[in-house]
Amino acid sequence: MNVPYRQIRAAYTENSITVYQAYDPAIAGPAAAAQRFVPPFKRERMTWIKPSFLWMMYRCGWAAKPGQERVLAVEITREGFEWALARSCLSHHGGDGGDRDEWARRLRRSPVRVQWDPERDLGLNALPHRSVQIGLSGEAVDRYVGDWIVSITDVTALAHEVHAAVRARDRERARDLLPVERPYPLPVPVARTVQATVDAP
Repeated sequence: MNVPYRQIRAAYTENSITVYQAYDPAIAGPAAAAQRFVPPFKRERMTWIKPSFLWMMYRCGWAAKPGQERVLAVEITREGFEWALARSCLSHHGGDGGDRDEWARRLRRSPVRVQWDPERDLGLNALPHRSVQIGLSGEAVDRYVGDWIVSITDVTALAHEVHAAVRARDRERARDLLPVERPYPLPVPVARTVQATVDAP
């Protein structure tokens, strides 16, 4: 089955969606213990959330890169997730043929950045379809930290377990361990804002 070029795939329930972040233990440990982000987490910095587990593994090198040794699964409300996307701007101009000046104005105003990068397979090789990364700043970070988080789970052990199965060339076990990610049902106006691939009516 062909995967749409730009599609959000995630583990989600009726009310929440799981996104991933990787931090050093000084940030991840207190966050998992408190079930919210606490200092030394800095709200002043843009923070990137990723619905794709394998893209997170690509970014953090299976939880081995310095400063990204702990992987957190952050369950947030779907309401908050869609609020962020509805107020987002693509990090780079292009794709829709829109006016560059209007894009630049929106980029300056928006508290949320969206990037579409190649999705990854178990070998962390690029796939022909895209995965979304969402950067939160300003009001969006405050809402994320203060209102949207349902739970925070340290999934570093899972990252290591999947990686061990991949290294052992046991792809079936590795696939069985992965979180189940399904196409996320974006409202059409939100899909258009983030330039997700929308089926023609």
